[in-house]
Parts: sequence; structure tokens; C-alpha cells
Amino acid sequence: MSKRLRILIAKPGLDGHDRGAKVIARALRDAGMEVIYTGLRQTPEMIVESALQEDVDGVGLSILSGAHMTLVPRVLNGLREAGLEHVKVFLGGIIPDEDVPRLKELGVVGIFGPGANTHEIAEFVRQQLTED
Repeated sequence: MSKRLRILIAKPGLDGHDRGAKVIARALRDAGMEVIYTGLRQTPEMIVESALQEDVDGVGLSILSGAHMTLVPRVLNGLREAGLEHVKVFLGGIIPDEDVPRLKELGVVGIFGPGANTHEIAEFVRQQLTED
């Protein structure tokens, strides 16, 4: 039997809207994954520390504030510095199309906007975290 995937869902920055993060957390749980939700207003450093302590396979960041080009690189760099380069990061929220290529270059494996199908997100996450 394979190991149950552990996913950290986090809300970096000052954005106070977490309904989408909670919907994704529930969808991933319903798909059989173990999900840790950090709550609102997490710093990149707090997210990295949680990923390290919780021994996660993936990190999902929910960002609606427009600060994704500042926050996401800090999380990715922090994960690398903590020796967690194997942890895959995916995003949800309001991400302008013109920022998607740069975020993927930095190491983000998937980006999901409003209205994304939760079953497809769960399957994408499962595929990303079980390939190798």
C-alpha cells in the first residue's frame, strides 16, 4: 500500500479570504489525502516551517491579494533552503495569465483559478506527487 499524500494548504500574506483554500482542503481530503491547513495571514517563513514540521509532499498556496510574485518566490526559496526541494508547490487564486510562465519557471507545478474543478485539481495533485 502506498503512503498517504500529505498536503499543506496555506494562505500567505494579508489576504483574509480563505473560502477557496478550505474548499480545496476538503476536496483533497475527500480524495484520500491528508491535509494540513495553516489558516490565514501566514508568512513565507511560517509556511516553510510548517512544511518542514509536517513532512509534507506538497504545498498549495491560495493567493487573492495580488502579491503572488513576491510571496511565491519566497516560499519556493525557503523550501529549497530547508532541504525541501522535493516538495511540489501549486497555486490557487487570482493569478494573471502573464505571470503564469514566470511562476512555472520558478518551480510552481500547477496554477488553478476561480471555477477550477476540484476533482481535476485533486487528480492533478495526486499525479504530480506520485510521479518519479
